[in-house]
Amino acid sequence: MIDYTLPLVDLHRHLDGNIQPHIIWELAQKHQIALPAKSLQDVEQLTQIHDKTSDLLAFLAKLDVGVSVLADYDACYKVAYENMRDAKNSRLDYVELRFSPYYMAQSHDLNMTDLIAAVIDGVRAGEKDFEVKANLIGILSRTFGADVCMQELNALLNYQDEIVALDLAGDELGYPAELFTDHFVKARDADWYITVHAGEADGPQSIWNAIYKLGASRIGHGVTAVQDEKLLAYMVDNKIAIESCPTSNYQTATIKNLKNHPLATFLQHQVLVTLNTDDPAVSNIDIAHEYKVANEVLGISEQQLKTIQLNGVKAAFLNADDKKALIDSKAQLGQTH
Repeated sequence: MIDYTLPLVDLHRHLDGNIQPHIIWELAQKHQIALPAKSLQDVEQLTQIHDKTSDLLAFLAKLDVGVSVLADYDACYKVAYENMRDAKNSRLDYVELRFSPYYMAQSHDLNMTDLIAAVIDGVRAGEKDFEVKANLIGILSRTFGADVCMQELNALLNYQDEIVALDLAGDELGYPAELFTDHFVKARDADWYITVHAGEADGPQSIWNAIYKLGASRIGHGVTAVQDEKLLAYMVDNKIAIESCPTSNYQTATIKNLKNHPLATFLQHQVLVTLNTDDPAVSNIDIAHEYKVANEVLGISEQQLKTIQLNGVKAAFLNADDKKALIDSKAQLGQTH
């Protein structure tokens, strides 16, 4: 399904939603953290989704177990490093890893600035060891409110040059975009790209607000965009990408029937849509699984899958030279084989 002569990227991948069960178990044992689990198999049942949950918040509760074992900065480093190992194992050529410092820090009252440093170090070490290019996206966890998000943003700004973009994630319905306009002004002033979770738990107006009020050039999930033809046309005209995550959308009950996922509709409208894993450890998937779902369940042709792969490069938070280098490196590899 995947054309490995083209770059394979994952642009919507939560570092803190990709803590594998064996890592959770290992860190819990090391730090003597009590889990409602007596074995690795119990941890798998506790943290992974095998069908679907009732809603987005129930899905997010699965992530809480993973971050509960982040007892120190070495644990944060390890999780970041292991994310890069996973990227290599998934045969990714480029990955954007997003994380919420406050969310990761809260269980053990870690200093957000020091935690961010540990995550950066872990990703950069993994980037070198596993030879996968990576960029980091900071998340503001809207669920904790605007004041906490400003603290989170200020911590991220201490590493302005190591972060490429800012995201807003969490309870989309309860904490709308207008609460965070000041935050995203600061992010744009820092020359960061903007991506926002929208159209997942709320309607198309949430996507409009992410674009107009926060300055988003990419939309995470964007499922409800299909309800608004003007919005789809606007996104096409302005090259605003959608970071599509079909399995996640089914598991969060955003989509009741996976066959009805709007990925095919986005392609028909020529939206710059990409395919991503979201929280691969929680969803118990990898990127190859998403391409298989797109082909076998959603009816996306192999030619369309190639378009999606190239869309990933076009939408990546990379400069033009880095995008060209990504494509050229795969072309050269193809020639040697």
